[in-house]
Amino acid sequence: MTSTAVKVDWEVFVAALAGVEVITDAAQVAKLSQDYHTFSPILQHQLAGKVGDIVVRPATEAEVLRVAAACAQYRVPVTVRGAGTGNYGQCVPLHGGVILDMSRMQRILWIEKGVVRVEAGVKLAALDKTARESGWEIRMAPSTYRTATIGGFVAGGSGGIGSITYGQLRDRGNLLALKVVTLEDEPRAIELRGDDVQKVNHAWGVNGIITELEIPLAPAYPWVELIVTFDDFMTAAHFGQALGDADGMVKKLITVFASPIPSYFAALRQYISEEAHAAFLIVAESSLEVLPGLIQEYGGKLTYQKSAQDAGKGVNLGEFTWNHTTLHARSVDSSITYLQSLFPADKSLQTVEQMYRYFGDEVMMHLEFIRANGVVVPAALQLVRYTTEERLNEIIRYHEANGVFIANPHTYIIEDGGRKQMDPEQLKFKQMVDPYGLMNPGKIKALMAS
Repeated sequence: MTSTAVKVDWEVFVAALAGVEVITDAAQVAKLSQDYHTFSPILQHQLAGKVGDIVVRPATEAEVLRVAAACAQYRVPVTVRGAGTGNYGQCVPLHGGVILDMSRMQRILWIEKGVVRVEAGVKLAALDKTARESGWEIRMAPSTYRTATIGGFVAGGSGGIGSITYGQLRDRGNLLALKVVTLEDEPRAIELRGDDVQKVNHAWGVNGIITELEIPLAPAYPWVELIVTFDDFMTAAHFGQALGDADGMVKKLITVFASPIPSYFAALRQYISEEAHAAFLIVAESSLEVLPGLIQEYGGKLTYQKSAQDAGKGVNLGEFTWNHTTLHARSVDSSITYLQSLFPADKSLQTVEQMYRYFGDEVMMHLEFIRANGVVVPAALQLVRYTTEERLNEIIRYHEANGVFIANPHTYIIEDGGRKQMDPEQLKFKQMVDPYGLMNPGKIKALMAS
């Protein structure tokens, strides 16, 4: 399987796509060749100067098929992008070629019986707004949901706001169907349903151009946003775990920050005293009455509450959580980077405390509680005061030696990040749908020697 582009006569190539939107302006192409991999100083260096040759913006599946046929004919690499809100260089082309921008495909095809069918370029916030009109809402979304597309989220994301209840995208039942276009001599549109969706899920666009998706929705709740502060970080962490374990309470977000992380949130400083640790919560209005008792049990202080009626007005707590936390911190101190961690389920808070005490402010603790394999566990997106690559690797090794799973956000190789090894079924599917190795080449270690 090859992954090196032949020399292309771009005028001839563009002429073959007459009627499809093509961008050739160098500044625009460079901009659309990037994502938020700059959160990592390592990726920032490794991916510097990596840009596509042109950007193509199809508006229909028929246009995607035309682009795929031209790319197969001329052996042009294809890197698919949504809104470019990922953090690992998923949509940064390593070998030039076509940037396939799916953001024009924004149709919501249908919503019925708690299921929605959409095109890949639909923005998550727009989808959520439409679903709520009929009493439903999306199950989970990244903190970038205002701009992120559903296709990009499935191809490059894993979970987010809502994962405290519904787990992660890879969990059976969170993704019902995908339609993908192949990069064969005669491209096809293939429908994948049930467990077959895993052949493409979270594969960074290496084995199919996602054009449509079918996902289940959740019953829509009126959500209340709250901030609870604590004098002690581990008390805040235990509070988060207790709220997560309270099965009768309906929640969408449980985020716990160690000081000094809240100091990076300029818009919220008035609600969080200096040196305080904080829990950011989104809970259903119906669960609000029983929350004060839990807060009191852990000695917390409720400092901020935004009603469901005010949703969408002013600040949104979700946009300070997950990887928006890193964004806010880096706006104050650009030397800050981050890790992504999952703690051993049998001693999760014990290990959280060990890491918190051992590293101090060098690795600032940021917990996101999620449901994993039926139990609530703390995941983390710790903020790291970066000094050298060697020190960052030492920090990672210490975590792993103590049973912490690290989904390394400082690599653009799928297996070296959270995957560890490529699913054989995904590799088999890639060989079928991408015989020339043109889809996002260079991101799969297993294919690099072939």
